[in-house]
Amino acid sequence: MNEEHTHWGDKHDVDRFGRSRETSTLTLKNVVRYLRTRPSTLCKLPEFSWEALLPLEAAQAMSLRNWNFFAQGFMAWTIDSMDFFCVSACASTIAESFGVNTTQITWGITLVLMFRSLGAVIFGLLGDRYGRKWPLVFCYLGFTVLQIATGFVNSYGAFLAVRALFGILMGGCWSLAAATAIEDAPTGSRSLLSGLFLSGYCLGYIFAVIFWRAFEFTKHTWRALFWFTAAPSFLLMIWRVPYPETNYFMNFRKARDTRNMDLASSEAGKGGETILTFLREDWLTFIFLILLLAGFNFLAHGSQDLLPTYLKKQVGLGADAITVTMVVVNLGGIIGGLIFGQLMEVLGRRLVVIVSSIGCGAFIYPTFFLHSESAVCGSGFMLVLFVFGAWSTATIMLFELTAHSKYRSMFSGLAYQLGNLASSASSTIESDLGANFPLQGKASGDYNYGKVMAIFMGCVVGYMILVAFFGFERFHVELVTTEMQNEENEENEAVEKEEIHEVEDAPWHTV
Repeated sequence: MNEEHTHWGDKHDVDRFGRSRETSTLTLKNVVRYLRTRPSTLCKLPEFSWEALLPLEAAQAMSLRNWNFFAQGFMAWTIDSMDFFCVSACASTIAESFGVNTTQITWGITLVLMFRSLGAVIFGLLGDRYGRKWPLVFCYLGFTVLQIATGFVNSYGAFLAVRALFGILMGGCWSLAAATAIEDAPTGSRSLLSGLFLSGYCLGYIFAVIFWRAFEFTKHTWRALFWFTAAPSFLLMIWRVPYPETNYFMNFRKARDTRNMDLASSEAGKGGETILTFLREDWLTFIFLILLLAGFNFLAHGSQDLLPTYLKKQVGLGADAITVTMVVVNLGGIIGGLIFGQLMEVLGRRLVVIVSSIGCGAFIYPTFFLHSESAVCGSGFMLVLFVFGAWSTATIMLFELTAHSKYRSMFSGLAYQLGNLASSASSTIESDLGANFPLQGKASGDYNYGKVMAIFMGCVVGYMILVAFFGFERFHVELVTTEMQNEENEENEAVEKEEIHEVEDAPWHTV
């Protein structure tokens, strides 16, 4: 599969590095041409091989250094997710200690979602300017402090303030962790790693639920949970400090410094890429990424946010059974990321999203209409497997579609968090819809959340298929900025000239 470009523009510019750059000017002719190519590009699959179906080759291509950085990034996102889910795991207990209702405590979750976009901008810019290492170390330190602080707050207002600060750090952590995990990896390994990386979200949820069950009946209950979960972030900080920057960033910094020196020595040097330059030239790409990530987040939130309520109100499960069921379905997410991450090497990015979305649709009915523990465990496992099968494409698509920007960390993180912000109302939408479907013979306030979640998920599945079909991908595109490509071209030219001179100066080279 060749690198695919959008075809919105009415002209095709070639930059000084020899890459085609389409402008974002919309014309009817080019919009029609773009739409006509969607079916053909969707079926333009990578070269097939049976080996590509297995992760063995991708895993063997990774060096110990690559695995170390991937493990650091993966655990960063896992522990970050665990810290986030600690609030939802014990929301009712926190509410009781502050004398408020559970809905007010969930504002702590909403604040995290709202402030994540701000964190994506702040830490994304820091990561692009100063490197991935130290901003991520600061995030670890911040998580440690804020988790401990959450356990000591004595008022509802202080709780919200601490969680808002946590949201900034969580928004910044994703892009830094993803860059650490993936950007140095071999090209053929990135699909597998992309699927594995985001499954850390499911693993973080499992940790939060299990640890809450361990601390629920201790003296300090939810406070002890937050104090305990501060420790993993501190350990990650200790793990990250001794290791250097990623090779990608060191090469990027070298190319950037060379570029700045060239501009300083030039009397009429033209500035490089700015944030406005990226938005002006690639705004359609950025919008597509936000729409795509909004769909991914709607899939995740729509399938899981009200699932515990559904299990309690309609399936009639107790607390322990709900915990087991939620762990089982999230294990499905981890396996889905592994399977479909590798499957991307055969089907490409867009087709994996479509196949996974269709798979989600197939398990909506048995998950939400067969009201038994075994049905929900089995069907819910498969539903979330396909949800995170679609999610497996998210990280690599964000990276590949912003590959040539020196602000990749910031823009990929911001697109992710804006998509997440757009989906933050999922549980509210489902709750409001639920009021239209009261359960017959049940107490007031008990609603048919199974039907609501099925309707909601059906709509999201349809949306995801459309977005993926009309979208685009840049399969296996090289993750290099314009400055890095420029320096590489200059080095190649210098080598060629040196080889020519060596031949001309050779004693046998005479006229």
